[in-house]
Amino acid sequence: MDASSDACFVGNLLSLPRGGQEEERFEDILSRPGIRLERIVSHGQTTPVDRPYVQDWDEWVMILEGSAELWLDGLGKRSLSKGDHLLIPSGQAHRVTYTAEPTVWLALHLPAAG
Repeated sequence: MDASSDACFVGNLLSLPRGGQEEERFEDILSRPGIRLERIVSHGQTTPVDRPYVQDWDEWVMILEGSAELWLDGLGKRSLSKGDHLLIPSGQAHRVTYTAEPTVWLALHLPAAG
């Protein structure tokens, strides 16, 4: 989708795709230099213990529907439910340890602060 069509597209973040519920879905909503807005739809998926996420960018996440639990190395468990949000700084090792069926996330990826 080019920049001119982005501005005129009406979407609904809570409208879930049919089928394919066995797989987690990652969909870019908006992408610009230095930022990316993504919708994630989880159906009970978790992050393998031996493969935590460690990113070179900050990630702000919000739960639009459902609930989730994350484990942040050195900081412990964070429980999120509908409306809750969390900023995960770049370099922070983290894992998703629980997601409800379904959980809809909004994730904003942006340059690391500082």
